[in-house]
Amino acid sequence: MMRWLVIVAVVVTPAPLRADDWPQFLGPHRNGVSAEKGLVASWPKDGPPLVWQRDVGEGYSGPVIAGGKLILFHRVADQEVTECLDAATGKPQWKFSYATNYTDQLGKGDGPRSTPMVVGNHVITLGAEGVLQCLDLQKGTKEWSRALLTSYKVPGSYFGVGTSPTIVDGLVLVNVGGKNAGIVAFSVDDGKEVWKATSDGASYSSPIVITFDKKQLAVFFTRFGALVVDAKSGDVTHRQKWRARYDASVNAATPLLIGDQLFFSTCYETGALLLKLKADGSATETWQSEDVMDNHYNTSIYHDGHLYGFHGRQEKTPDFRCVDFKTKKIAWEKKKFGCGSMVIADGKLIVLTEAGDLVLVEATPTEYRELARASLFAGPCRAQIALANGKLYARGEKKLACFNLTK
Repeated sequence: MMRWLVIVAVVVTPAPLRADDWPQFLGPHRNGVSAEKGLVASWPKDGPPLVWQRDVGEGYSGPVIAGGKLILFHRVADQEVTECLDAATGKPQWKFSYATNYTDQLGKGDGPRSTPMVVGNHVITLGAEGVLQCLDLQKGTKEWSRALLTSYKVPGSYFGVGTSPTIVDGLVLVNVGGKNAGIVAFSVDDGKEVWKATSDGASYSSPIVITFDKKQLAVFFTRFGALVVDAKSGDVTHRQKWRARYDASVNAATPLLIGDQLFFSTCYETGALLLKLKADGSATETWQSEDVMDNHYNTSIYHDGHLYGFHGRQEKTPDFRCVDFKTKKIAWEKKKFGCGSMVIADGKLIVLTEAGDLVLVEATPTEYRELARASLFAGPCRAQIALANGKLYARGEKKLACFNLTK
């Protein structure tokens, strides 16, 4: 008798959140896809209408929006600061900070890299020095805090801690990177350890959670490679090495669930890996290729049978390409486009380039069709953009801005 498989992405929608909020890294489904409609089809040379803007400190942490509140995580002087703003006006509501001594050994900035997550009344942040923290969404008061690097004796990394945690069924899941604590699950209520698994080093990729054959699985792209674990117990169901052959490299793009397959991509002469999930949570390799889509740190977006993403090393100005997911053939390619944070909504790709240009591109495999472009920020712009309730929230090196994208 055939065993039916149910495979869906887990969508966390507690009561206070609207369906079109952006409560975590890469949005509601952690894949850069927005369900919003009725957005503009172009904008003038000076960009879409500006609703508000404000100065920000250091960091590449993206804004998140939940229940009319925007959470900003950045570094100001020697403090890592979490701020809550009114998403409509930018007016401050509360602020919480703690001291930090983090200094990037390669000079790539000293602010936090991880994007916060909001679930229910909890705000989860993870700082560059590995401080995992839970705040009250309404009051901004600290519920608990964990110093992960010292607690788990994690060795140093190139650019500090950069993974964005995820939450499922009351558990905060983090690629900590310690010995026998590669992945650790913490209780969202009190921060206590619930389970830990593997000794995989920490990457800059952020995990996703899926429901597969009625089981909840967490998918990680660790420094070692592709990892699938039972989200409730931490039991490993699949683990496969997928990383560069040399040490001076990182895995940074987030895994994508596409049907019953998992897509991973990295750079450094390594490329993309596609796995097909099986009923027990294990997986078999479908293909691997260095020539399809090599994501350095920006995650690709899947739409209508095609992958849209940035192919190549950040230092070498990557190409922006569209790839047929089934055949692996390149549908089109915009040479030397550069890296960019990306969202898809209403049939269009909204891209904030690393250089600070806001670009609107039609999501079609026919050809590269640029609908609008405006130079709006001082780069480098590496924080993930957010789209919520018809507003685009984007962060440059010194500014956070809200733009109106409704017609």
